[in-house]
Amino acid sequence: MYYIARYRLKVVRKNLRNSFPDKSHDELKNIEKKFYHHFADLIAEVVYGYRVGEEEMRERVVFENVDLVEDLASKTHGVIAYLGHMGNWEWLVDLNKRFVNPAMVEYNVYRQLKNPASDKMMLELRSKRGGECIEKNQLLRKLVMLRRADHLFVIGMLSDQKPSKRSSYAWTQFLNQETAFLDGSEVLAHKFGFSAVYAHIWSTKRGYYRIRFEQITDDPSKMQPKEMTKRYAELLEQNIYAQPEQWLWTHNRWKWGRKELEG
Repeated sequence: MYYIARYRLKVVRKNLRNSFPDKSHDELKNIEKKFYHHFADLIAEVVYGYRVGEEEMRERVVFENVDLVEDLASKTHGVIAYLGHMGNWEWLVDLNKRFVNPAMVEYNVYRQLKNPASDKMMLELRSKRGGECIEKNQLLRKLVMLRRADHLFVIGMLSDQKPSKRSSYAWTQFLNQETAFLDGSEVLAHKFGFSAVYAHIWSTKRGYYRIRFEQITDDPSKMQPKEMTKRYAELLEQNIYAQPEQWLWTHNRWKWGRKELEG
């Protein structure tokens, strides 16, 4: 992937150079190599996740302060869990098996893949741990139904993708660059009164992760427009600075600047 296929190597180098202008060539090269090592591991872990038993998964993914998510859900019925493409974000779906409150349910928002076989595989993987997947275009309808449901829930939202020109977004400084962030999660939090947390993911060793939840708000009505999204960007940035090789640098995150998105 790195030495032969050189998968998106130009994009990775551009992203690293612009994100860490103070780092030397050797430092950037070191992050680059570590990232591709992690990226190859990530692909293997996604496949391996099919046969991981519950006991082993509890060793590989340790969740901290799950009680925070449950407490917030008891106050606002639903919790939005912001996360980024850090570590092995796919394994966050095991959260559904870690709740103490049997009324808690974990949902995952996903975008349907164009390849039917790949889409089926990812749905099976994400549903295996007991959570439920919600296709992005069906999310609003599902939330209306969930608001009337008799259980509490948390919804995992990956919100660090590049916005489309038709998306709603907020501008902020992120990794030394003016960056547009999707703010759909914030819009939904305000609309339904959901609380919000950030899922801080870091690798303790190869194939092992810790996930710690940090409160963003227990009352979105007290936050200014775009404030929740910008707070998420700050927390994600801190997460990346701690382990830069663990973020998905192959994504052409800054393909469009303000001129392209708003022009």
